[in-house]
Amino acid sequence: MPLSAPGLPALPPELAGPVAVQLAKPVRAIPRPAALSGGCRYEPKWDGYRLVIVRERSSTRLWSKQGRDLTDRFPDVAAAALAQIPAGSVVDGEVVIWNGERLDFGLLQRRMVSAPGRIAAQVGAAPASYVAFDLLAAGGEDLRGRTFTRRRAALEDLAGRWAPPMQLSPMTADLAEAEQWFADFRPAGIEGLVVKGAATRYAPGRRDWLKVKSWETTEVLAGGVIGPIDRPSQLVAGRYRNGELVVVGRTSPLTPQQSAELAAVLRPAADDHPWPDRIGTGRFGGSRLAVPLTRVDPVVVVEVSADAALQAGVFRHPLRFVRTRPDLRVSDLPPMV
Repeated sequence: MPLSAPGLPALPPELAGPVAVQLAKPVRAIPRPAALSGGCRYEPKWDGYRLVIVRERSSTRLWSKQGRDLTDRFPDVAAAALAQIPAGSVVDGEVVIWNGERLDFGLLQRRMVSAPGRIAAQVGAAPASYVAFDLLAAGGEDLRGRTFTRRRAALEDLAGRWAPPMQLSPMTADLAEAEQWFADFRPAGIEGLVVKGAATRYAPGRRDWLKVKSWETTEVLAGGVIGPIDRPSQLVAGRYRNGELVVVGRTSPLTPQQSAELAAVLRPAADDHPWPDRIGTGRFGGSRLAVPLTRVDPVVVVEVSADAALQAGVFRHPLRFVRTRPDLRVSDLPPMV
């Protein structure tokens, strides 16, 4: 099919952009092969921005999951899509940026907040890649009513002619291979797996896909808590970077048992504690709302469980409290780099 086709039928209005996307429901464990209709198909869960490419007759637009036009933020992906995707196509996927051998969400965020005149320099310094995992239209035809197996086959045929930065997301029906990906891909910043039913249609807005995150334990310092020191509701975690105690994350709400375990070992902070009196309710530094922070003496080591979503050493998603570690000292924790 030619990449530019003036006589091609126009895309259906709901696929001309912005495009409503199918979503995933979180689950605790990797689903068994027969858990979804037609059998499970497993894909890596990429740590990037969801992005739908709408390739019209002579132009390309990039739409976020929230319906925002991000074409100007990722001109490198838009140019590659215009050159490599046939007109009348709509592709669902994720835009990512690699920093060495690991995905770097911070570089993506920089694209989102930079002035338009600085985007070109960022493209040159840290080019984006696009990882496609679904095909919603081809030749102007809506494919969402077809099964995932048929959509995937059409996407693989299309991607067979691609070159970087366009790439096809891996997919497997083999549970053992999926489990191996789950373990091996985490150091690269892959967050886990997304699981889809082979016989299912594409259902915008529905959470019929499943996602399971990769978690592993690590140690942090108790630098503060939300709530009173004798009944903390959440732990605010810290680590040292260049001799400075910095906030690296916050746990999800503590159970009564966890709260009591933590309260038993906490002591009030001295006046030289570097953290503020209030802290944002969203990702740290990213929310106008704030709640009081109870600062504590940062000498208690706590084991937490964290997913793979890191940004400059900071955990972007809530941590899970596991236990206090009285056997470890502050000096046992390596400093952040």
